[in-house]
Amino acid sequence: MFTFLFLVVALAIVVAAVTLAVVGGDSAALPEVAGERLQDPLPADRPVNRADIDALRFPLALRGYRMTDVDDALGRLGAELAERDARIADLESALAGAHAATTSLHKPEEGDHQ
Repeated sequence: MFTFLFLVVALAIVVAAVTLAVVGGDSAALPEVAGERLQDPLPADRPVNRADIDALRFPLALRGYRMTDVDDALGRLGAELAERDARIADLESALAGAHAATTSLHKPEEGDHQ
């Protein structure tokens, strides 16, 4: 019986303490909580590049993914984007060189009449 009374009194003290903590504080309104959203989204006006991926940071959330997994995936995406951009630059350079070569082959030289 003594244990039961002790538990009831302890429960009453805990309830009173929680009530005072919640209600008895400052009566001013609490400030609005800023949403945990991505502050710097990816650019909409140009293609994403390696620097965009490197600078991308996701906010922490109660439920989410393992940060190391996200960092690994972003690292791989960034590396693949850099490799893709380098490959595109090489192909554009080769195409420009081929175009210049065909233009010079078809350009008649001065004094050369057929």
